[in-house]
Amino acid sequence: MKGDRRSKILEIISKKNIETQEELGSELRAAGFKVTQATVSRDIKNLNLIKIIDSKGKYKYVLGSGKDLEESTRLSSLLRHTINSIENIDKMIIVKTISASANTAAEAIDSLGISDIAGTIAGDNTIFMMTRSSSKALEIKEKLSEFLV
Repeated sequence: MKGDRRSKILEIISKKNIETQEELGSELRAAGFKVTQATVSRDIKNLNLIKIIDSKGKYKYVLGSGKDLEESTRLSSLLRHTINSIENIDKMIIVKTISASANTAAEAIDSLGISDIAGTIAGDNTIFMMTRSSSKALEIKEKLSEFLV
């Protein structure tokens, strides 16, 4: 049963962009599996699933290889340790970093490949990002803020 459920999880994440454990649990229940949040959480951990940001700035679960997990952990750590604050003003996102870290943090943000970011400019301790719309700016600010926790 556990093996069937985990195979189904891999099938689901390969066909759909699943952003949360709740979404994954709903998909599993729709497929006939009786699961709790704890079961889904354990399966995610045991399958080595990681969340990545897709080109639209949305999170999704993928099967993590050691390299993916290492890269994700490195980027998350870099952003968490360099960013002091994130502010959204209309289509702009202003990121304040510790001194001399803006270029490094901007490169890390650019490497996420978020298509709704039109461009970034970094100074010594400030990054300006222009997004394609005000609503996308707010979404991206929230996504980047998740790295700080």
